[in-house]
Amino acid sequence: MISPSILSCDFTKIREQFEMMNKAGADYVHVDVMDGMYVPNISFGLAIISQLRELTEIPFDVHLMIEQPERYIEDFVKAGADIITVHASATKHLNRTLNLIREKGVKVGLAINPAESLSILDYTIKDLDLLLLMSVNPGFGGQKFIEQVYDKIACAREIIDRENPNCILEVDGGVKLDNAERVYKSGANLLVAGSAVFGVEDPMKAIEDFKRIGK
Repeated sequence: MISPSILSCDFTKIREQFEMMNKAGADYVHVDVMDGMYVPNISFGLAIISQLRELTEIPFDVHLMIEQPERYIEDFVKAGADIITVHASATKHLNRTLNLIREKGVKVGLAINPAESLSILDYTIKDLDLLLLMSVNPGFGGQKFIEQVYDKIACAREIIDRENPNCILEVDGGVKLDNAERVYKSGANLLVAGSAVFGVEDPMKAIEDFKRIGK
């Protein structure tokens, strides 16, 4: 599955780019929310997401790179999120935050950064609908894939298959068509692609090419 990251899109052509994603059959729309605190960048917030929600029925995969995300869970649900993913290191009481997402009626995601251990899954994996492994340090698009993450993907796949087979394993950061097959074969089943979709001449073909991987 493919989740194009609109962090890399051209917002002066946003309606056309959403029409393209609709036609190409994108599985999710990846929405990166940054607060300038948890990560050194600021992206967009609730009002933008609410307006974009009107452009598609594709599920919104909302990735909160913000401090204390529990403060805004209900607001992001109202804005149109279908999945809300938080970082373990951004919230003091992770289980409480994950339960809050579930209580608001959307799917629950957990993000783990490249240098963070998978040991947090010992206490959370059964609560998740989606595990997001970052393959770059979060905060900016267009970074290079960190090679050590391949082994981490394989380890995460073993945990998911054993403990929660319905959990989606998503990988975000530096995913391109030339490494996507290896990411998929390592165990991922949802790939986030930003510049690899919106930074090429034919974004629709790029999405279709991503979706063919693994078939």
